Amino acid sequence: MVNIQIDGQSLQVEEGMTILQAARLADIKIPTLCYHEDQKIKSVCRICVVEVEGQRLLQAACSYPVSEGMVIHTASPKVIQARRNILELILARHPQECLTCNKNGYCELQDLTQELNMARPLRYPLDRRPHTVDDGSTSIVRDPAKCILCTRCIEACGDVQTIAVIGKENRGFDTIVVPPYGKNMSETVCVNCGQCVQVCPVGALTIHDDTQKIYDNMRAGKLLVAQVAPSVRTTIGEALGEEPGTVSTGRLVTAMKKIGFDRVFDSDFSADLTIMEEGYELLDRLKNGGTLPMITSCCPAWVKFCETYNPKYTDHLSSAKSPQQMFGAVIKTYFAQKEQIDPKDICSISIMPCTAKKFECQRPEMNDSGQQDVDISITVQELAKMIRESGINFADLPETPFDNPFGLGSGAGEIFAATGGVMEAALRTVYEAATGKTLEKVEFHDVRGLEGIREAQVDLDGTIVKLAVVHGLGNAREMMRKVRAGKADYHFIEVMACPGGCIGGGGNPIRSWKKVKARTKSVYQQDVDLPVRKSHETAAIKEIYGEFLEKPLSDKAHHLLHTSYTNRQDLLR
Repeated sequence: MVNIQIDGQSLQVEEGMTILQAARLADIKIPTLCYHEDQKIKSVCRICVVEVEGQRLLQAACSYPVSEGMVIHTASPKVIQARRNILELILARHPQECLTCNKNGYCELQDLTQELNMARPLRYPLDRRPHTVDDGSTSIVRDPAKCILCTRCIEACGDVQTIAVIGKENRGFDTIVVPPYGKNMSETVCVNCGQCVQVCPVGALTIHDDTQKIYDNMRAGKLLVAQVAPSVRTTIGEALGEEPGTVSTGRLVTAMKKIGFDRVFDSDFSADLTIMEEGYELLDRLKNGGTLPMITSCCPAWVKFCETYNPKYTDHLSSAKSPQQMFGAVIKTYFAQKEQIDPKDICSISIMPCTAKKFECQRPEMNDSGQQDVDISITVQELAKMIRESGINFADLPETPFDNPFGLGSGAGEIFAATGGVMEAALRTVYEAATGKTLEKVEFHDVRGLEGIREAQVDLDGTIVKLAVVHGLGNAREMMRKVRAGKADYHFIEVMACPGGCIGGGGNPIRSWKKVKARTKSVYQQDVDLPVRKSHETAAIKEIYGEFLEKPLSDKAHHLLHTSYTNRQDLLR
């Protein structure tokens, strides 16, 4: 430990800690821009400069380590003037379009200009980058003119997800962050995970906004039928200013009804449906010598990653569609028949934590209902905008239940939101289906946690089934190396592209590991609180198999709820 002084406050802190870390321990705020608590220190923007007595130059607080006897000033006139000057230079290259920017109100640069009282004419002429907006991707909009070269996106895409779709080009004043060879995002190996959007502090990378399509369908008189993913009830409140982990199930349904959605269904139901199909597929592969290890197929970013980098191994993927696509097919067949509605009059909408779902619903394979199964997919961020622009006071809304005939899903469906949740949900059903015994203790703690790769095994009445859980595409890449080398000694592997699973998805409010942990805790608490905790025990699941699908893996179930995959290796050339 060393003794230091920050703004007159004496502190004892750990040696080697940065000035920024020490200041935060003392609740002293130092502004940052390129810094992100979950990433490596970059020290490129210099907004966090402070004055250290005995040093001639100002130092970057995010990277400068403390030492014994150090005296630091974080808000001296010299420091404030330097920060303002740095900010003026950044703004001189930045479009002045805050009122119409997709990040308006959520932009770190905008917040910084307010904190530093920059309401004054810039001393430097505006010289914005002459680049056009790249909006060809179904998931992500890239506006290079707004980039501040913080390089957060490069780390998220290259180091964490190991895709490296974007990088620096040129030098000095002409430096930009772009895909290679002048390509647009839609022409690259981008898997649409949205982790670059999660870390971008400005409007250079944003979610492709599809909310106008919903209003257009509303005006056209379509029946708006929405499915809400398990994690959304945990993150929508956060997106509207509430604490991370706040559960908003009933208020969420009320808000969506006020906006104009006609039916609001719980995607926990289709998560349960996925468990039935995927779980029985696993049992079939174990019994009949199918391809092992079987790997989950719920995550569209992971599926696209596998199709791109490991197309020869897509036979390891479960053929089961994701919960989103299963529900889409069910809405335009079973639900439409039950309600005597022409499927053409239905606009099927999903509310997801995931930007890759926008890509998934437009895949040509996803039309087993006879037309596009899911018409529009929007994220938590987009739904939050719709709630705000409708003038809805979310905090004071009453509770409304999900609509029938699907009602409230199981706790097993709810934990799909967290990494390891699909695996645990599957085990609750697979165990009882394989052994014929009642599973009294439904929690499988070995598959829970935030380690990148986790291993476990379960005894199915004498048969030991080996399991692995992976989240983050860097870890998935490592796992697929083991599969290719024949060293993946597992029967079942769960893969989620986003760190933390769906709860850390690209369409959620901006995340950090602290927020992910709070959200995950909330997810598991909801599982405990729900009346049914096994997928096969929910009333809606029993009903749809009894009335429509007959049994898991039936011909009808296989037609509507299973899919095939595409070789995308050409994208690497």
